[in-house]
Amino acid sequence: MEERLIQRLEAAIGRLESLSAGSRSIDLAGGEVAAADPSISAFESLIEGYVGRLSAAAEKIGGKVLEATKVLKEAFSVQKELLVKVKQSQKPDLTGLAEFLKPLNEVIMKANALTEGRRPDFFNHLKASADSITALAWIAYSGKDCGMSLPIAHVEESWQMAEFYNNKILVEYKNKDPNHTEWAKALKELYLPGLRDYVKSFYPLGPVWNPTGKTTVSTTPSTSATPKAPPSKLPAPPPPPPASLFTSEPSSSRPKEGMAAVFQEISSGKPVTSGLRKVTNDMKTKNRADRTGVVGGIEKEGRSPAFSKAGPPKLELQMGRKWVVENQIGRKNLVISDCDSKQSVYVFGCKDSVLQVQGKVNNITVDKCTKMGIVFTDVVAACEIVNCNGVEVQCQGSAPTISVDNTGGCQLYLSKDSLQASITTAKSSEINVLIPGGSADGDWVEHALPQQFIHTYKDGQFVTLPVSHSGG
Repeated sequence: MEERLIQRLEAAIGRLESLSAGSRSIDLAGGEVAAADPSISAFESLIEGYVGRLSAAAEKIGGKVLEATKVLKEAFSVQKELLVKVKQSQKPDLTGLAEFLKPLNEVIMKANALTEGRRPDFFNHLKASADSITALAWIAYSGKDCGMSLPIAHVEESWQMAEFYNNKILVEYKNKDPNHTEWAKALKELYLPGLRDYVKSFYPLGPVWNPTGKTTVSTTPSTSATPKAPPSKLPAPPPPPPASLFTSEPSSSRPKEGMAAVFQEISSGKPVTSGLRKVTNDMKTKNRADRTGVVGGIEKEGRSPAFSKAGPPKLELQMGRKWVVENQIGRKNLVISDCDSKQSVYVFGCKDSVLQVQGKVNNITVDKCTKMGIVFTDVVAACEIVNCNGVEVQCQGSAPTISVDNTGGCQLYLSKDSLQASITTAKSSEINVLIPGGSADGDWVEHALPQQFIHTYKDGQFVTLPVSHSGG
């Protein structure tokens, strides 16, 4: 009997020593942390498997792709820490939840920052990664009235945003570089089925808080010198989407009088074209000593503060292959005339301006522009409008492809030669296509592209049809 008692005491002491050595598994209230919880173990396996495969593919590519993948890995690590805190903590109020989600929000914004500014190399990789990370905001779900979809649906919807760019990678590198296709496939599998199945198994109705756990801290002392808004005014979760979504200004689906008038005059050959400023040899980058590409001359003095924030205005030819038009504000007389079919045109950060591209170029990209007008003759590949608001684009010749992505308010004026163009839209609204009327001097005929669709399941597959509105 005495021997058996000693053995039991020794066993108890052994367990206490084990718990003492693993003190990190004890929370502040003295209860067990969920380090050994099945849901945490499963999430660790998800990181090790799916994120590990993605990281291995990124290592082979390197550069910006590896940098973006490391940010994604950081986001999943942050989510693991939040899941452990959920097991330890009582359900917070909205203010406390916003504070709780702050680390995840910061990583999401870090990922979005990699896609901002002039379009970087491997833009599709960076955008796919950044958009996909928003799937992790499923942890913000707090009930049917919280303003977001159920966790499983949220993960699927977030991936749909990222898949547009992921598919571009698969198409571009299909017969070119298997490392990139492996990265794109690994990214998709991380979310579908990876994260989706994980949420379905453990948190289909949202995070399960600990009713007897510690109280989540609602606020933290401010370390910034800038005053913050009162806690009651903090926005409700989930974390905000990419910053570009917040910078959009309201736009009308109808052509603005001023811009439409400019287009009409350009089309009819009226004297407005005589005021267009030609790009002379001394303005080209290769012939400039300072290589700044700043277009000087007629800007108003009052506009200089805007340039100091966004960078100097540019209109330059770089490396003989790429025309760069940046930060032009209030300029209705920009023109590129000395161009050829091997050159591309990249327009970034312009506002309330009009650019004419006279001649055939390979492709035209309009990025993060507001109230911008583009008039071009012919493009060999495509004209892309990305992250814009209230833009008007006129094709006077031919364009095989026109794509509109993440844009609100876009007017496309097509010539008779460009009516066969393939128009692709994604995450965009108020897209109108205007084509010439029947007669030579007839009015433009406007066609609104649908932005709502109905999906029905028929004969073993889904059939998608645009929503038609009566009374139009």
